[in-house]
Amino acid sequence: MSILRIISVGLAAFFLIVGAAAQVPSSPESVAPKANCGSQVRSTYLLGPDDQLEISGPELSELANKPVRIDGDGDIQAPLVGRVHVSGLTVQQTEQELNKLLRTYIRDPQVVVSVAEVRSQPVSILGAVNTPGVHQVRGRKTLLEMLALAGGIRSDAGYSVRITRQLEWGCIPLPKTELDASGRFSVAELNLKKIMEAKNPEENIQIFPHDVISVPKAEMVYVIGEVKRSGGFVLGEHQSISVLQALSLAEGLNGTADARHARILRLKRDADQREELAVDVKDVLNGKKSDIALRGDDILFIPGSTGKKAALRALEAAIQTGTGLAIWRTP
Repeated sequence: MSILRIISVGLAAFFLIVGAAAQVPSSPESVAPKANCGSQVRSTYLLGPDDQLEISGPELSELANKPVRIDGDGDIQAPLVGRVHVSGLTVQQTEQELNKLLRTYIRDPQVVVSVAEVRSQPVSILGAVNTPGVHQVRGRKTLLEMLALAGGIRSDAGYSVRITRQLEWGCIPLPKTELDASGRFSVAELNLKKIMEAKNPEENIQIFPHDVISVPKAEMVYVIGEVKRSGGFVLGEHQSISVLQALSLAEGLNGTADARHARILRLKRDADQREELAVDVKDVLNGKKSDIALRGDDILFIPGSTGKKAALRALEAAIQTGTGLAIWRTP
């Protein structure tokens, strides 16, 4: 039995397990229209009981920093005018209604209404998080707070996150936000690593009801066989590392490694089969041959000093892979 077949059989289980858990719905093949998704798309969310509003205006200082909750009947208590029914109205319609009522007492009310907190609403968090699914959210929550509610990202998570929002909540407030092909959702892709490192804090945006947060599985390379730390290594933002870099991440070769007969097992394009590429790691280490770039999902296999031992090590690695291969994140 060839090395390729031995390893492929064992790795199949791992790819199925990890792939199923981390799979994120792929975006449609059609290119998102470059529609302007700016402030002109105003929220059409309909207010309801238990929503909490912030109401301000030049003559309404008594309401400053005092959120107003919509009661069970759909009413709020407003200064001067008393109870006002706002359930079923948008924020803009509520502003118009309050301005109309207050004109009896104030010449130019200039009321501004915003939603401070919404009643419990679902947010979907998918992909490479520890507890994916639909999470009920109440109050203001940022992207990082939502990811924390989902148990945090997994070790095989990628470096980006995609947010999809219904236009009833307005557009996602980021420069590169676009409308999807249907024109009913705004979509933005963010650099998760930079947000978590506080390099782009402005992208840690507020999450709204029915948002879909998708964290894709990272591209990885696998180093197995006669190395000191075998496993899968998450690729960085550049999505590629070389053979020598991969060996460095695996903490180098074991003393019994047959560096001259290493193999790269690479998926063929548009196929589920892998091809074997011979690599003389010893010559690469000595500078006699050029280093080789590894792609996502490549497997770098370092055999032992004998053919028999190579097959044995490959089989052991395959078994370990099927029961939980170690995943390492690169710096």
